[in-house]
Amino acid sequence: MKLALKLAAAVLVALVLGAGSALLTLRSGMTGDKIASGPWETDLTIGSAEANPYTRARVAVAGLLALNRSETIYFTAARDGEGERLRTDCTYRVTGTNPPTRWWSITLYGEDHYLVANPQNRFSYGGETVLRNEDGSFVITVGPEEADGNWLPTGQGHTGDTFTLTLRLYNPDESAARDPSGIALPQIAKEACAS
Repeated sequence: MKLALKLAAAVLVALVLGAGSALLTLRSGMTGDKIASGPWETDLTIGSAEANPYTRARVAVAGLLALNRSETIYFTAARDGEGERLRTDCTYRVTGTNPPTRWWSITLYGEDHYLVANPQNRFSYGGETVLRNEDGSFVITVGPEEADGNWLPTGQGHTGDTFTLTLRLYNPDESAARDPSGIALPQIAKEACAS
């Protein structure tokens, strides 16, 4: 009887440790062929046969419908330009110009990897919908308080809730698909926080 209890305890500990480490790995971010450009990161194996099982699982958990890199490059930002986590109670300015791609979009996701509910039902801006300055550049305000122009609401989250921004580049230029690290990506600057 003692041996059976010890064996059952060992199996239970192994299951808890195994499941816990798998969850930690899935939520810890990308581990494959990762590149970063400012606050934006991408894993070059997403959407390819070279993706390891952990990358495939992260893609499934995050809900990406990953296409091949020659079709789409996915960049994600969980931090601002200073390296601080993006928080729902802060306001940010995302500034940039058209990346070298046929079409692009920037979408805001909550901690749960889902779109953030908001009364405006506004979840993203793209090359066709973003308002531009005279020089072709754009500014997107991301934050809890409504702003003029391009505004992505962070919803009614709790102080300290975090979010991510996903930049999708559909049909990138050949040079961008070959070397995504050379793409000039939008800057993310924190302006103010409520707390």
